[in-house]
Amino acid sequence: MTVPLREKPARVIIAAAMLGRMTTTDPATADDTCETSTTTGSTEPSDAVASPRVRRLEWGLMEVEGLAPGKDFVLYPGGGHPWDWATHGTRHSPGVQPGDVRELLERGATVVVLSLGMEERLGIAPPTLELLRQAGVEVHVKETRAATALYNTLAAAGRPVGGLFHSTC
Repeated sequence: MTVPLREKPARVIIAAAMLGRMTTTDPATADDTCETSTTTGSTEPSDAVASPRVRRLEWGLMEVEGLAPGKDFVLYPGGGHPWDWATHGTRHSPGVQPGDVRELLERGATVVVLSLGMEERLGIAPPTLELLRQAGVEVHVKETRAATALYNTLAAAGRPVGGLFHSTC
């Protein structure tokens, strides 16, 4: 199923401290050793298929309901799978690529949670944020523990939430 992208402005919600960290990271010193191979719509619960909840998170390990344990995940309404960074060329810098989030939109997410990693070393490429803005989705960018907590809260409320989660640096 493909959801058409809406041409509405989005509100990107990024904590000021995190934005500062993202913009002051020197890509030349970023280490990729731990890599693997805005508001629109209603706040009412959706009739869409539920997004799976994260049951456990620790360094290098996530357990998601209905899925085998893993390190990094792509989660969306109705399911998810391990996140293979190589698929779209994701690296710590410049970060999450537009192709990484397209699947979330295609699977019906109207809220997107992007994790920065446990040490906030994963960036978000500017074209990715632009794609989400053009899609008119609500976007949250947070450290992985905070991102997971928010994602679970939104999923429990019945919101059609999708997310990308990096459980190490």
